[in-house]
Amino acid sequence: MHANKPIPGAKFPSISVPKLGGGTLTLGVARDGFDWQMIVVYRGRHCPICTRYLREANEVVAPLAELGIEVVAVSADSEDRAQEQIDEVKPDFDVGYGLTEDQMKSLGLYVSGPRHGMDVEGPFAEPGLFIVNERQQLWMADVSNVPFLRPQLNSVVGGLRFVRGFLKDQPRTFPANGTFA
Repeated sequence: MHANKPIPGAKFPSISVPKLGGGTLTLGVARDGFDWQMIVVYRGRHCPICTRYLREANEVVAPLAELGIEVVAVSADSEDRAQEQIDEVKPDFDVGYGLTEDQMKSLGLYVSGPRHGMDVEGPFAEPGLFIVNERQQLWMADVSNVPFLRPQLNSVVGGLRFVRGFLKDQPRTFPANGTFA
């Protein structure tokens, strides 16, 4: 079993990483103009499936922005490797790099290492997708141990439209799914 499973409704871990283009990216804290944040954790430069998924993430930036949801992405890659991949994607969202093994584990991500001649620098995070609300609580999570098991982002947008509309009519105490004790 995975020891550090993400817990919906819990405070999202406070993690800051360097941001491509300069500055710092803080995971779980939406920038001004947004109240929620979608965090895409991707494997890194060595993963062509990740490049495609980042392009798909770019396609949902506008509909998510309409819902007040910022999109960000992060990997364990070094700045140079992350920049190479992001130059191919040309995203309209911020991208962080240098996610550490401890940070990966604090997010409940699966961690893999170099094997079979993979072009990686060291341990890297397997995919994760997190939605964090305005109180920095984890509202939705998807963690995978392989790059080809990820949520379809158009479905995520549709689900978030429903959830955001539903929550506007509910008390602030409405719990995140998966919290029944």
